[in-house]
Amino acid sequence: MTQNDDLGRRGERLAADYLAGLGYRIIDRNWRCPSGEIDLVAVDGDELVIVEVKTRSSTAFGDPLEGVTDAKLTRLCVLAGAWRRAHPGVRTGGSRIDLVGIVAPRTRPAAIDHLRAVA
Repeated sequence: MTQNDDLGRRGERLAADYLAGLGYRIIDRNWRCPSGEIDLVAVDGDELVIVEVKTRSSTAFGDPLEGVTDAKLTRLCVLAGAWRRAHPGVRTGGSRIDLVGIVAPRTRPAAIDHLRAVA
């Protein structure tokens, strides 16, 4: 496991805790299929929320959310459909994609930026 893997896992834990604090119910983590991976799947009210988490230790190379490209958003939309098909028993009104950017330096508390309904 690399240092980046550790940072990514820490970021996903921080994001899940943050979202749970907002009332989201986390129902899946690191779900994989041939098309890719979803970091977190949650329910917020009656909406299914696909969550992409980007974590960096600093902003020296830019904001974490700058790493989410249009191609990544398109892939997340495809993954959302694949997740729904794989979990037909989960009934929600609609779905959306949220982004969570985390800057997690070793010596200071993490900063969390949450963008709702980007797609």
